[in-house]
Amino acid sequence: MSKTIALSGTKNGVISITKINEPYGSGSGTVASIGISLSGEAESPEWKVHIPLENLDEVIKTLSELK
Repeated sequence: MSKTIALSGTKNGVISITKINEPYGSGSGTVASIGISLSGEAESPEWKVHIPLENLDEVIKTLSELK
């Protein structure tokens, strides 16, 4: 699954969200990869974070509380 979202406040920026299986090699846990690209190149983000799926519910809850 992948999704690209327009980055508010920029002309071309995007937020890219992708599920990656075994990102660090065989046996490593699946992560949600969230990237930010100011140039609009979702495949080559300037910033990226990997969140283990085991932490995803708590991260989503915390982000919702910020809103």
